Amino acid sequence: MESTPRLRIAFAGAFAARLEAPVCDLLTLPFDIVVDDEQGIVPRLADVDVLVTMAFSAEMGAACRQLKLVQVPGAGLDRIHRPSLPTGALLANAYGHDVGIAEFVIGAILALSRGFARLDASLRRGVWASQWDPTIPPPPTWPELAGTTLGILGYGRIGQALARRARAFDMDVWAIRQHPARSDRDGLAFLGGPDALDEVLRRSDYLAITLALTEATRGWLGERELSRLKPTAVLINVARADIVDEGALYRALAEGKLGAAALDVWYRYPTGAGPTPPSRYPFHELPNVLMTPHVSGWTEGMLAARAKVIAENVHRTARSEPPLNLISPSA
Repeated sequence: MESTPRLRIAFAGAFAARLEAPVCDLLTLPFDIVVDDEQGIVPRLADVDVLVTMAFSAEMGAACRQLKLVQVPGAGLDRIHRPSLPTGALLANAYGHDVGIAEFVIGAILALSRGFARLDASLRRGVWASQWDPTIPPPPTWPELAGTTLGILGYGRIGQALARRARAFDMDVWAIRQHPARSDRDGLAFLGGPDALDEVLRRSDYLAITLALTEATRGWLGERELSRLKPTAVLINVARADIVDEGALYRALAEGKLGAAALDVWYRYPTGAGPTPPSRYPFHELPNVLMTPHVSGWTEGMLAARAKVIAENVHRTARSEPPLNLISPSA
């Protein structure tokens, strides 16, 4: 009986390293593990069979001698330099974050539209910023989500999960995706292609960005596009920061041309110890911005789902089978 080959699996970078333990717990074959940062892993790649990483560079590709699979532990492929993949090496990604991110978007919309952070801070000081303080005029009433329009840029797994939840709040959903024919329009007010962007922006009370960062979508929303939004609109970005022009977004928020934003993805990320401002603009000084450090999909369900997919793809690699979520070279 032929024995199962012993695989050498590398986890490169902080995010991939978080998945090492749950993946290893699911493996039922002999294996060796290498864990390092994205630069430190390079001289250790010569005998690696499976590389779990958010990034793949030309330097990595040149160091590999027997690589069979590059497993991205997330959905985004914007840091994978595909021309550098060695001949015969396959590329796969992982999902499982759609529920968590969709829930985050709904929570962010509620937090911003109801002013939760401001109200919490006020009441902690004993200030009743409400109709219950007889010494001040009652505040403006809050908007309800029912009957408002949610625009979704990117109607893939996350966009579809978000639309289902938005419809439960009786919101109208206008969505865009690259290839609209790939999705069911059932329950949507509108589903169209990128050419419908201006109309979706014009109608949106809330705009969620859930699409992939590509050369076509980098900087897709600039000053012109942001000006198409209502001045009361709320933008929620849970995709990639670079889809929205950094300076144009800051100015729109600072000048009151955009009502508010919830930003979970940023223009700068930590590379070492110490504080890391997430942008070269002072978004942190704006009262109409909800800032979170790229955690919208960081849920128990996401970690479990991704560990399961990665472990399955390791087993498939050992059996010389194609992985789940195989990325076509032409994708």
